Amino acid sequence: MASARLLAQEWLTHGLSTRPADRPRAEAAVTALYRLIGSPAPEFVWVRSPWAALSIVLDDPLSFPPVRMAGDSMPRRPDDWPVAARLASQVMHLRRRMDHRTGRRSAWWGRRTPMAVRTEDALASGVPVSGVVEGVVHDALHATLHDCVRAPLRAEFLPTTGGTDGVTWYGQHDAHWIAHYDVHERVGLTVHRPADRTHLDHWAELARSTGWWWPGEGACVMAERTTEVHTEPLPNAFHGELRLHRDDGPAVRYGDGTATHALHGTRVPAWVINAPTADRIHAERNVEVRRSAIERIGWGAYIEQAALRHVATAADPGNTGSDLHLYDVPRELWGRPARLLLVVNGSVEPDGSHRRYGLSVPSHFEDPVAAAGWSYGLSGEQYAQLVRRT
Repeated sequence: MASARLLAQEWLTHGLSTRPADRPRAEAAVTALYRLIGSPAPEFVWVRSPWAALSIVLDDPLSFPPVRMAGDSMPRRPDDWPVAARLASQVMHLRRRMDHRTGRRSAWWGRRTPMAVRTEDALASGVPVSGVVEGVVHDALHATLHDCVRAPLRAEFLPTTGGTDGVTWYGQHDAHWIAHYDVHERVGLTVHRPADRTHLDHWAELARSTGWWWPGEGACVMAERTTEVHTEPLPNAFHGELRLHRDDGPAVRYGDGTATHALHGTRVPAWVINAPTADRIHAERNVEVRRSAIERIGWGAYIEQAALRHVATAADPGNTGSDLHLYDVPRELWGRPARLLLVVNGSVEPDGSHRRYGLSVPSHFEDPVAAAGWSYGLSGEQYAQLVRRT
C-alpha cells in the first residue's frame, strides 16, 4: 500500500499548506457547488482569517442565517432551505453513496475506530486492503487535520457561537474525508459514479486551494489559509499522525496576526508560552493548561515558586530507574487539601525523552508508592508488584 501512503502524504501537504489561497480556483469550485443546488454564483468576500470571517457572518444573519438540519425551524421543502443547508444535505447524500461503494459501514459524519496496528501487521493478519487504506488515509488524516489541527482552531475562533455561525466548511482541513474517497478510486479499489466523482472534485479543489469558508444567500466568505503551522509527531503514531506544537511562539498563525498557541497538542493561552508563572498557573481553571504551563517552566521551578513542601521520595516499582516524589500542596493554592505526586512517564516522547508529570492525590498519603497505586485504583502493595507501567 505504498501508493496509498504517498497519496495520503499528498493530501496531508494540502491540509497543512501555508501558501496563499488560489482564489480563482476556490471561487470556481464554490460556484460549481452553488450551481449544483440551482443557485447563482455568490459574491465572494475574502478575509485573512476565520476570526475575521466570523465577524462578517455574525453581523449579517440575512445572508448567513443560522442553520439546523433538523427540527421545526427548517422549511419542509428542501428547495426552500438556505443555501448552506442545501449544500450540507447534498454532500451528506454524496458521502452516503460513496460509503456504499467503498463498503464503509460507518455513518457519513462519523469515524471508525482507528486501526491500532501498523499497516504491515494489518496486511499480514489478513485485514482487507480497503481497511488498510482506511487506516493509512482516512484515520491518519482525521487524527491530524480534524482532531489535532481543526478542532483546536475551531475552539479558538468559534468557541461560543451557539450555531449562529451558519455552516462552516474547512477547505484544506476537510482533506481527511475527501482523501478517503479520492484514494479509494486512485488505487483501484472502487469506481465512483461520474456525477459523484465530479461533485467530489469540487470539494477536492477547495481542499487544495483555500482555507475555511462560509456559504450564504448571495454571498460567500472565504478565509485565507494559515501562514504558519508548527507540528510534531504524535507519540506512537503508526501512520505519521501529527499534533500542533511550538514552544517559542504561536503554533498556528494567520495573515492578520490571529494565532493559536499549543504545546504538545494542547491549546494554551499565549502566557503559557511567553510568561508562565506559578501565580498564573494557580489562577488557571483548565487542568490541561495548568499542566502544560508547569511543564513549560519545569517541575523543579514550579515546586520552588509554589513553595511546595517535600514529603517523601521512593523508587518507582512500575518504572525502573525513576523515582516518585510526593509534595504537600497548601490549601490556598488548589482550594482544597491535596498532595502532588511527581512521576516520570513510562512511555517515550517523540524526542526520546521521558516526560515528568504531576498527579493530584488525597492529602492523607505519606507513601509515594501508595499514592501511585491509588492513581491506578490499586493498593500500594499491588502497585509495587507491577513489572512496567505506561
